[in-house]
Amino acid sequence: MKFIVSSTYLLKQLQVLGGVINNSNTLPILDNFLFELNHSKLTVSASDLETTMSSVIDVESDSEGNIALPARLLLDTLKTFPEQPLTFVVEDNNTVEISSNHGKYALAYADGNEFPKAVSLDNPSTTTISGDILATAISKTIFAAGNDDLRPVMSGVFFQFSTEGLTFVATDAHKLVKYTREDIKANQVAEFIMPKKPLNLLKGILAASEDNVTIEYNDSNAKFSFENSVLVCRLIDGKYPNYEAVIPKENPNKLTIARTQFLNSVRRVSIFSNKTTHQIRLKIAGAELNISAEDIDYSNKAEERLTCDYQGDDMQIGFNSRFLTEMLNNLNADEVQLEMSLPNRAGILTPIDGLDQGEQVTMLVMPVMLNN
Repeated sequence: MKFIVSSTYLLKQLQVLGGVINNSNTLPILDNFLFELNHSKLTVSASDLETTMSSVIDVESDSEGNIALPARLLLDTLKTFPEQPLTFVVEDNNTVEISSNHGKYALAYADGNEFPKAVSLDNPSTTTISGDILATAISKTIFAAGNDDLRPVMSGVFFQFSTEGLTFVATDAHKLVKYTREDIKANQVAEFIMPKKPLNLLKGILAASEDNVTIEYNDSNAKFSFENSVLVCRLIDGKYPNYEAVIPKENPNKLTIARTQFLNSVRRVSIFSNKTTHQIRLKIAGAELNISAEDIDYSNKAEERLTCDYQGDDMQIGFNSRFLTEMLNNLNADEVQLEMSLPNRAGILTPIDGLDQGEQVTMLVMPVMLNN
């Protein structure tokens, strides 16, 4: 088994796949990349049993075979090479010899047949979506997903596909984000919960990609195919909470304000808030928004006044500033609207501009009780 490949091209592909590999694996074989050579096509795979990703790389070769090579060692070596062709030759003494312009490097390999096989999906449903749109949907929602191991369904992003459009939802019970695309439709109704790790990988790879991604899914697994790569992952098992029920429908109090101004003000004031609750108080009367925070233990306090456009009754409401900051950071609108009903009901944050045709974002933030 022998092949020749460009060093930087191989490194670029392996760095993406390296994101799949865990720091500590139960099976030693998972510390390796699987190389499967079929003449001029080299398929490299990485897996952590839950997620498996593979890419097809063009190489110069006329042989076939499969081996597993240590991922960390290979990546560390490739990072040090300038752009040049590398020749990989499998020797008889259970090592692979890599020849560069400057020298030779031998590393031991494992049997490729020990590597776990990726799951094949039986009669899956299929949807096609543009890569950059999928990346946007992931980055708009994933920050709101929870980290609680006791509630695994909330630790992922809920994909809801229908003939009307696609909806992506994430929540950790304190904040909720619902991202909808009405310009893309699925041919049948489907719902599944995607874990964070494969989503973060996809977000990184597809960020500026114009390519179409084909999503195939059944009850237990999902498969994303794009360009020359395939990612297969196990879905989170369980029923997603009824998120529509928590979104308040009647919100008579509406506040419209410039996003950056609001965000900067919340950031500054929150420095003076209590370090455990991160509580800030919004006091709205007429066209004035008063943002304040106080840390009684240290006698720190801050308050700022902003002008805003407000329709509704005068009110005071408390929020966790970290959640508010995260949400405002994730919107790219110039102006945002905060809709509220009562100080103990969730506030709804939506962008007023900066959206594509058919794109909708609704963010929900739970209030915190104010101690007067």
